[in-house]
Order: sequence, then C-alpha cells, then structure tokens
Amino acid sequence: MNNKICKYLCIVTLLVAGISTLIHAERDDFGLSRNMEILVNLMRELSSAYVDNADPDTMMQGAALGMVRSLDPYTEFISEKDLKTFEVLTTGRYSGIGSLIRQKDDYVRISQPYKGSPADKAGLKIGDKILEVNGKDARGFTTEQVSSELKGESGTTVKLRVEHLDGSVRKYEIRRERILIPGVPYAGWLSDSIGYVRHSDFSEGCYEEVRAAISKMHETGRLKGLVMDYRSNGGGFLQEAVKILSLFLPKDTEVVSTKGRDKRPLEVYRTESNPLFPDLKLAMLINGSSASSTEIVTGSLQDMDRAVLLGQRSFGKGLVQTTLPTGYNSMVKVTTAKYYIPSGRCIQAIDYSHSQQGIVKTVPDSLINEFKTRNGRKVYDGGGIMPDIALEPEYMSRFAVTLFAQGFIEDFGDEWTRRHPDAVVDPLTFSITDEDYADFVEFMKNKKVDYKSETRRIMDILQRTADEEQFKDLAADLKRMSEELKDDTQSNLATYRNQLVESINTNLIQRHAYTEGVVAHSLLTDKEVQRAVELLNDPAEYRRILTEQDTQKK
Repeated sequence: MNNKICKYLCIVTLLVAGISTLIHAERDDFGLSRNMEILVNLMRELSSAYVDNADPDTMMQGAALGMVRSLDPYTEFISEKDLKTFEVLTTGRYSGIGSLIRQKDDYVRISQPYKGSPADKAGLKIGDKILEVNGKDARGFTTEQVSSELKGESGTTVKLRVEHLDGSVRKYEIRRERILIPGVPYAGWLSDSIGYVRHSDFSEGCYEEVRAAISKMHETGRLKGLVMDYRSNGGGFLQEAVKILSLFLPKDTEVVSTKGRDKRPLEVYRTESNPLFPDLKLAMLINGSSASSTEIVTGSLQDMDRAVLLGQRSFGKGLVQTTLPTGYNSMVKVTTAKYYIPSGRCIQAIDYSHSQQGIVKTVPDSLINEFKTRNGRKVYDGGGIMPDIALEPEYMSRFAVTLFAQGFIEDFGDEWTRRHPDAVVDPLTFSITDEDYADFVEFMKNKKVDYKSETRRIMDILQRTADEEQFKDLAADLKRMSEELKDDTQSNLATYRNQLVESINTNLIQRHAYTEGVVAHSLLTDKEVQRAVELLNDPAEYRRILTEQDTQKK
C-alpha cells in the first residue's frame, strides 16, 4: 500500500476519533470502535481492490463530508489544501499582494486593492487585466489559479504583466507582505459630538483597531455618544469580543459562558480590565447577518443595559467551534458547546439536533424563554438578539443585486474610468450625472441578465397551472397580465434607477477613495444611522429604553 493511502487511513482514524470522542464516545464505546474499524477497512479495501485507481484524496473528502453532514453546518473537515483559506477566514491575515480579483472573459482582473497593500503601493488599479503571472500566460486562468500565484511567503516576489484600462501594458515585480484585512474599515464623526465605528469582523487584533478608533475621537473631548455598526458582521474570535466588552463594562463582569452537552459551564469569560469608556452612550446597529461574536458583544451590552440596539433581529448563531488536529496538516472544526450571555439566554435560533426524520428546525414559540436584563427588562432566547428599536431594512432589488453579481456595474465602472481618467471623486459630494446613467442604459443593451422578477416567476407558475387544469378564462387573464408586466431589462433600469445610480457611485468611489470613502458616502443617506443619532441626541428616550422597555418576543 503506498504512502499516500497510509496517510489518509491515519487521517480517517484520527478524524473519526476526534468527532466521535466528543459526540458519541460516552454513549456507545463499542459502536465507536466498531465503526472506526469498518471505516478504515473500507478505505483500505477500496484503495486496493477497486477496478480503477482510487484517489485517496477524493475518498478522504467524501468520508469526511459524510461524517459531518448529519451534524450541523459549522462542523467541518479542513484538509491540508484548505488550511490556508481557513486561516485567512479566521485571522484575516495572509501573505500576498493584498487585492481582490475577479474573472472577466478569458482573464482575471484586479477588483479591489486594499489601501496601503503591496498591490496598492505598486500602482495596480481596479480593472487592470493580468496578462502574465510569474512568467505564465494568464489567458484562461481562473481566479483560484491566479490567487495561488499571488499568494506566497512574506518577502518573496511575484512578477506580473498587466494591461491598464488606458491600454498601456507594464511589468511589475511586487514583494509579498503579510496582509491584515482591517476589522474597522472606517471610523469618523456623524456630528459634532456623535462618533461612528464600522466594525466588519472579529479578526485577530480587531480589539486594538476598535480601541484606537474610539480613543482618537474621545481624546478630542467632544465625544458624547457613539454609533457602532455591526450590521453584517459575521463574528470571529471570541477573545476579541470579550476585550471589546471590556471597553464599556466594569472589570470582572461576566459577559459570556459556554455550556456543553451536559449543560454544565465549560468556561466563563469576564472582562479583564477597567473600562476606558464607562459612561459613553452607545447605539449599536444589527441586522439578520450579524452573528456569533457580534451577538455576544451586542447581546451582552443589552443584557447589562449598557447600549441600545437598533435594526433587525440578528442571525442567531450561539454555537462554539473547537478545532482539533487530525494529522498531516488537516483539522476538524467541531461544535462543542453553546454560548450563554449575562441574562442566561442562549442566542442560538436553530435546533440542529436531528429528529427521526433527519430535519432541523427553528426553536418553536412554546420553547422560547423569558429572561431579565440588569434593570429588569424582558429579553428572550431562541431567536438571535432582538433590537430595542426595530427598523425596517432598506429594500434592495434583486435586479440591482444581479447586475452587480454578474459584473456589469464594475464593467461600466471600467468604461467610465477610461472616459474620465483625470476625474476627481469626492466621496461626500460625488454622483454620476443623468448623462452618465443614460450611457449605462445604453451599455446594458443586448446584455444577457440572468434575472426574472418574483412577480414574473409566480405569474408563470399560475399561468402554467391554470392551463394544465383547464381554467381557460383565468389562463387568458393571466396571459394578458403577464404581457402587461414590465420587468424586462430596460424597464427595470428605469424602475430601479436610484439603486443602480448608488451602486455605480459606490464602485467609482471605491476606485478613488477605497472602502473608507464608500462608507463615508453611504452614511449620508443611511436612515438607520440617522435614527441612531436621533436617539443619542435624546437623553430622556435613551434612558427610558434602558430602564423600562422590553424587547419583542419575535
């Protein structure tokens, strides 16, 4: 048996042991041992007896996926090949040139160089076409292939041949660096006394970014209230969340605990330092994509009556993952516990313990429990974090999202930039003109947009069903209504003009002022941020909410 097969047999054994020891061992030791032996024997026999060469990598991936599939979406096997991607996702760090890339036609293009990154310092811009990478013709390369060439050990170099939007071609030799994706892409003032911090993820070191951003505003002596924007922050390192809570809560305050299968506390986390901003008024924005560590920070501050939350109910991810080595640079990430915040509630919204039918389910109303904040306000478990002030999310049409996803917004941004190479774009005042939008409408002619409105989709189903069931009059009416429905590309370009103008503005501002400029521009019309500022400027209402107002149950 070759060494590769032996390696994966060892991984199978360790993987089964890692998951099963945590989940099943104490229930059925014989079953654990029996199934480990069966799995190892199965892989050995397949590798030696199958009619064609059986790839051990493929068999290993299939076995791992099969084992974790019946558990929950967060328990996963991480192969040696995927380990670097896992590191980037969890730490926000990698070594490379520091730019997002995208596919267009036969080439990969620069999509967003991070400010101050090697790509940015070298002069690469959004829209640049990568013709060669490390001496290889990049025509036909996928984004994965180009990414693997761009990444490497810090201090090494990558050679590129690039075609700019003006048609000029230039060669680059760029030294790779350790790239840190900022956890705080923007911080600034919303008014003379109200500050703002956009916290996008809980990557390693984000606490220092948050502390520095608030301290810079606090040192002016003007800071009376702070809006912290946690919308679409999917979480990250728990330790960073605890340190951020230490900025606002007294030392030694219990902010989160974890409990395993037997419901006994596994670990209790407390603030470790005296707060730097103990009396600063806080308004925090959340939405349905705010999850995990975000829910620990916002939920704990809500439980301690230390901040008012605005927006929509959060995602509801209260599960703890532990990474365990399985040999040969592979790992298994296993859900081992649940998070509980100070009031005693668990924020997990989905019950992943499978029923006999093998389905997962949301926590039913009958099992939702009431808890109390420090001031006695009612809060509830079983469904994420409910905001103190519920706000309707801004509507974004699927048509506008589809144009962005298919690359049409960025393609037009390239065209606009070619026509306006010397344009000055101020994030606080810039917008495309009516003539620019007319050019975009013309640009979209004959473009294939993979979009069908929900109204059209439902109408097609009704019409087809009416035809099948021979409701002739109804089918005729539906056909007439369908013909009157204006949801073709050109009609949608008129219907959703305002959203598309902002999408184009965002793309062009990104090219000139990076993510900071995009956020600064968005704040000018952000109704949720404006509502948070109104609240912070109303001390009586702020105090009333924190002392009297219960949250909604659902």
